[in-house]
Amino acid sequence: MSGPLFPLGHVVATPAALNALQSAGDDVTAYLIKHLTLDPGDLCKEDVDENKLSLREGFRILSAFTTSDGKAELYVITEADRSSTAIILRSEY
Repeated sequence: MSGPLFPLGHVVATPAALNALQSAGDDVTAYLIKHLTLDPGDLCKEDVDENKLSLREGFRILSAFTTSDGKAELYVITEADRSSTAIILRSEY
């Protein structure tokens, strides 16, 4: 595994995302590590390519993952200025 590719800034999560993680028994840290290393997760090729461009150009970075129980889809989004990262349910986007 490679190291972090960008700073997360202030990390926040919606109550619904935290509930989904807790229900699945998942550790939020695992998803943040995947996000920081541009793990493709559930992203399509176009979004993977967009993240690579975003890393180079300083744009917003988006990751998508499904919880281990398969019941929730999560987005992890780091703002372009790298000041914050939000963990939300896909349905909240």
